[in-house]
Amino acid sequence: MNTYIDFSEFGPRRAVSGGVSPRSRKGAAFARTWWGRSFLESVENVADPGRLTRGRSYARTGQVISYHLEPGAVAAEVQGSQPRPFISVLTLRQLRDDRLAELVDLVRATPGMLGEIASGALPKTLGPLLLPSTASELDFSCTCPDSGWPCKHVAAICYVIAERLDEQPKDLLTLRGVELDALIGSVQRESAPLDSADLYGDGIELPALPKPEFHPAPEDLDAVLLRRVLRMTAEDERTAETGYRHLRALYAALEG
Repeated sequence: MNTYIDFSEFGPRRAVSGGVSPRSRKGAAFARTWWGRSFLESVENVADPGRLTRGRSYARTGQVISYHLEPGAVAAEVQGSQPRPFISVLTLRQLRDDRLAELVDLVRATPGMLGEIASGALPKTLGPLLLPSTASELDFSCTCPDSGWPCKHVAAICYVIAERLDEQPKDLLTLRGVELDALIGSVQRESAPLDSADLYGDGIELPALPKPEFHPAPEDLDAVLLRRVLRMTAEDERTAETGYRHLRALYAALEG
């Protein structure tokens, strides 16, 4: 039997300084590209609409303090009404077996597709394989007391990730547990053998070289653990937050 929780007793959400700043500021629309919008539509088709609306508001006000994207999941710190942020996790089922083989076969059978993916693009024809289509492919969890699916804190992550997919659509491969190098290797490993007249492969059209991207070190670290370490070395929460902002500013300066 579920225990009734009066969420009004927790008060309004606490303001965040230095949280993830979205581009979208008003209206129902959030993402601006096909991949970002399609990802949100996939979530909106299976999740609670009321909590998604509140999650969109949380995303717009920067309540997502930080997040870490890894194969199959996004973990984030989201500030609610409590003194400490909640730990919220969005999980996508990783592609395995037949579904992964179907992805490899499609990329292999489509001329130029592997080169597009290697360069950072993601062809729309991969949508049916990569975008979640049922509730069984998604999961939401949070340390907050709301048992909703999802709660507004995890819903906020969905909107932040949608904007990330606007800029880096190939991150959807990571969310589905597909490593780019492994995909390239699988596609090339079972390609047709070289023609005997072209033993050295001079006539093979190679994919374009990927463009390396600079990623500040904090983005490659587990944001939750990093903030915990900062709290251990700081006198109070404000000092830890200041240290975190300074660290991100330092790497931003290196990027420039």
